[in-house]
Amino acid sequence: MKTIIAFIALAFAMPLCHAQKTPESSLGAWYMLDATHAISNKIGIKTGVQLRSYEVFDNINLLFVYTGINYKISKNTIFTVTYGYLDIDKTYADIGFPHLYENRIYEQLSYKHKLSKLPISHRLRIEHRFLNYKHKLDTKHRLRYCLGSKIPLTEDFFLNVSNEFFANLKKSTARENRLYAAVGLNISKANNIQLGYLNHKINGLNLHRLQVGIFIKTDLRKKL
Repeated sequence: MKTIIAFIALAFAMPLCHAQKTPESSLGAWYMLDATHAISNKIGIKTGVQLRSYEVFDNINLLFVYTGINYKISKNTIFTVTYGYLDIDKTYADIGFPHLYENRIYEQLSYKHKLSKLPISHRLRIEHRFLNYKHKLDTKHRLRYCLGSKIPLTEDFFLNVSNEFFANLKKSTARENRLYAAVGLNISKANNIQLGYLNHKINGLNLHRLQVGIFIKTDLRKKL
């Protein structure tokens, strides 16, 4: 009798043991540190790092480090040129996606204004992606447009919502969209922490991601 029970238990357990997780089956996470350092009234240095994982505390699949220069065209308009390096591991539960490295350069124009009393932000970015996978090189270019709003709730808290649309400049046009909503806490006049949710649609996948971000601004004008 014990042998029969053990056999039945094993039969039910086997599908669970062999069931594959997919990027859509778990809540992943993006952890971000973004900093802007003013060095003059017009020019600032941008730095940052991101870690992205398939699960909240496990299976890190992407490291993204970047640095760039901001140029303040006007009070509400900033032009940015940035270089980034990405180490991407898409292997997850033996689903067999490749590991690749990416060098990325992008030009970006950011503009802020108010619609009635609602703050509105626009971000237009052109990316140049240089991909290296198993000694095979590939170059891709894409356009990104983000529309968002940072809405004050109290003196300390705010709501940050945005939607970003991606368009490849070759082949299929629309392959990616990011819908984001977060609650932020102002830890000082220039610095804040945000905790939010990102719905990331990419290459037919519908991903759900927790997003934790620390955003810092420093003023180096008096120190240089």
